[in-house]
Amino acid sequence: MLTDVRRSMALHSRRFRTSRRRDMSEKSPQATHASPQALRDSPQALRDSPQALRAEAIESLLIERGLVTEADIDEVIARYNERIGPMNGARVVARAWKDPAFKRALLADGSAAIAPYEFEGGQVDKLVVVENTPSVHNVVVCTLCSCYPWALLGLPPRWYKDPAYRSRIVREPRAVLREFGVQLADDIQVRVWDSSAEVRYLVLPQPPADCAAHDEAQLAARVTRDAMIGVAR
Repeated sequence: MLTDVRRSMALHSRRFRTSRRRDMSEKSPQATHASPQALRDSPQALRDSPQALRAEAIESLLIERGLVTEADIDEVIARYNERIGPMNGARVVARAWKDPAFKRALLADGSAAIAPYEFEGGQVDKLVVVENTPSVHNVVVCTLCSCYPWALLGLPPRWYKDPAYRSRIVREPRAVLREFGVQLADDIQVRVWDSSAEVRYLVLPQPPADCAAHDEAQLAARVTRDAMIGVAR
């Protein structure tokens, strides 16, 4: 049975690759891996990535075998995009900006601090929160795959899973951050945190200058997913 599944997956992968090659036969050659900024700006680059092709092949196989339906997949995507998404993380960040005691608890033990919220989505059994300061900027990656705090940030962005981001943010973090529009002074230290199956990271951005003039709900509306990953400020 396992051998049959592997053969079927390989066949679906070949079909998708062949179809993509036909679609792209009249297009100009592209680099194997685009830059993170190009991936964020170009839906075509995302659709043509090896990861997207594999995901499409696996999804097609699972549906064909009757293990899931398209409606099942759409429901999961809608749940994380619309009912979870980055708004959970934004609520946590906004509270940390306004509540010093909560901020201390969050930095000491992220998982325990957010437990009372009972967020759905998982992937936060061991959550480590790292704080941006005037002298330190943090950024998160998963160099092995795409480990990510789903309960706080929803679905990981596609560029987060791409090899271009996963490798370059470790080797040349300042260059990659510049591509995302983050310009850091030379005296600001950049720390790169590698998420894994055991540990997920969340960046606590610096509060805005007018933080004291706004309540938590207003502040949460200004917190972005990218800032909690560390590719925005």
